[in-house]
Amino acid sequence: MKLTILGSSSALPTSGRYPSAHVLNAHERLFLIDCGEGTQMQLRKTRTRFAKINHIFISHLHGDHVFGLYGLLSTFSLMGRTNTIHLYAPENYDKMLKSHLSDFDINLSFEIDFIPLSGKDPVKILDDKYLTVTSFPLQHRIPSYGFLFREKRSERNIKKECIEKYQIPQVRLPAIKKGEDFVTPDGVIIKNEDLTLPPHEPLSYAYCSDTKYFKRLASFVKGVSLLYHEATFDKSKEDLAEITGHSTTLDAAKTAIDAKAGALIIGHFSARYKEIEPLIEEAQTIFPETYAAIDGHSYEVGNLSHL
Repeated sequence: MKLTILGSSSALPTSGRYPSAHVLNAHERLFLIDCGEGTQMQLRKTRTRFAKINHIFISHLHGDHVFGLYGLLSTFSLMGRTNTIHLYAPENYDKMLKSHLSDFDINLSFEIDFIPLSGKDPVKILDDKYLTVTSFPLQHRIPSYGFLFREKRSERNIKKECIEKYQIPQVRLPAIKKGEDFVTPDGVIIKNEDLTLPPHEPLSYAYCSDTKYFKRLASFVKGVSLLYHEATFDKSKEDLAEITGHSTTLDAAKTAIDAKAGALIIGHFSARYKEIEPLIEEAQTIFPETYAAIDGHSYEVGNLSHL
């Protein structure tokens, strides 16, 4: 898994920070998470292939998370796209989107498969060969949802030299990959651990923006490899965070601790902060593995220690 930050600002973009948008590459499939203004420009700057985006996730219906979607969908159509876009968004967005497309005479060349988000508990919204995606409620001024991407455990890797050594027929390989032993023609049992190597530990990524701090959130993302959590304000602005339905740096760090996250990336920074390093340092006082969301940068999920 590789995460690319397209936008790390909150409602007001700055000269160096765009509104919210991330791209997650999982098994060479691209998942766009939120789509603030300027997203398609950032996609081009990061050399992201538009055609590989088939799933778009919208956390909530504030402009800094969705205003870029209209232009992006129009661009997809102008490029001659025919593949369906699977769009996951709050349930009331379907009507809004259709109205906008009609008002601006946008006739898409592809279908939109709209998956509504609702409820007060986690819901699995995508389940395929490689991973699952679960949506979960956040606490913001309007209905808002986070997303948890979890890899499925892959099969064991057969040692190539063992295939030849024990003359293992091709028809037996699938069962061995699933953990079965191999019995030779003369009845000798070859243990699976001698034939195979274990797969890598499944990776996971969670996206939490926008939300104020609440203890239950950590349970939704327990054990996640990489947690992205908004940190709009520093700790001195905790009253403002509460009023606006946002989090401070320490709120994000506390959620990472409670979730036992492998690493934390904070973003959605208020435009009042010209320098974000003090925000990172503040979160690191209680969760050392904290890193900054920086526009245009990519991060290997499960391997942020080299940054």
